[in-house]
Amino acid sequence: MKSKYRVELVRYAVLTVAALIMAVDYRTFVDWGGLYPGGATGLSILIQRWAQDFCAVLGWNVKVPFAPINLALNAVPVWIGFKYIGRRFTMQSLYVILMAGLFTDLIPVDMITSFVPAADLARLKTDPFVTSIFGGIVFGFSMSLCLRWNATSGGTDFIAIFLSERKGRETWNLILAFNAVILLLGGAKFGWTGSLYSIVYQFVNVQVVHLMYRTYQYQTLTIVTTQPEKVCEAIHRLSHHGATVIEARGGYKGEKRSVVMSVVAADDTTRIYAMCKSIDPGAFINAVSTSRVIGRFYLRPRN
Repeated sequence: MKSKYRVELVRYAVLTVAALIMAVDYRTFVDWGGLYPGGATGLSILIQRWAQDFCAVLGWNVKVPFAPINLALNAVPVWIGFKYIGRRFTMQSLYVILMAGLFTDLIPVDMITSFVPAADLARLKTDPFVTSIFGGIVFGFSMSLCLRWNATSGGTDFIAIFLSERKGRETWNLILAFNAVILLLGGAKFGWTGSLYSIVYQFVNVQVVHLMYRTYQYQTLTIVTTQPEKVCEAIHRLSHHGATVIEARGGYKGEKRSVVMSVVAADDTTRIYAMCKSIDPGAFINAVSTSRVIGRFYLRPRN
C-alpha cells in the first residue's frame, strides 16, 4: 500500500513539473514568437489574444486569463477521455490542464527569464526560428513526460490517443494536419509570420514526442536461440505478447536452432534484449520497425 501511494506521489509530482514546463513554454517561446501550439491550447491562446485586443480597443486595462478559456475548450476532449479512454487517465490529464492553466496565469515572466543573460534573451525574443525550435523541444519534452506517466496535455491529445488505440498506430501526424486550421486562423488575424514558424514549432514538438514516447511504435523481433521456451516466456512476462517458434537449421554448421518471432511495443524492446541475452548469451536478435499491426495486439489499458 505504501509503495502504491509512493508511486502516485511521484506521478503527480512529475505531472506538476510537466505542467510548469508547459506554462513556461507558453509565457516565453510561444509569446515571443507569436506562435500557436495547436489544438485546444493553440485555440485558447488565439481567443485570449483576440479578447486582449478587443479589451484594448475598448480602453479596458484588464488581463484576459488563459486558464478558464483552455478549460472550457477542453470540455469535449475530456468527455471523450472519460467515455472511451479511461477515467484515471482522464483525471490525471485534467489535473495537468488545470495546473498548466494556473501556472500560465500566475507565473511572472520576469521570474522565468531572470537567469538568462540579457544578450541571449534579446536574441530569443527577436529570432522566431530559434524560438520555434526551442519552444517545440520544450513543449514536446513536457508532453512526453505526461504521456509516460499516463496523462496528456488535453485537447487533441485525447483524440490522438483515442484514434491510436482504435487504429493501432500513431496518429500524431494526423493531428498535425488538423492543427493547420489553427495556423490559418492565427495567420489571418495576427500575420503569417507567426503561423509559418508555428509549423516549425509543431513539427519539432511531434518529432520529440515520437522520439521519447513509443507506445504506439512496434518492432518485430526475430530471435535465433537454443532456449525458445524460456525466451517466449520472458517475452510474455515482460510485454504480455505471444511469440511464434519456427524450427530451423544453421547454414554454416548445420546445427538445429529455433527462431522466435514476436511483435512488441518499442518501449519493451530494451528489457527483452537484456532478458534474452541473460537466458541465452549466444542468441542472435534482429529487430525491425513495424509500421502497422493488424489483428489482436495487446495495449496497456488506460484506466
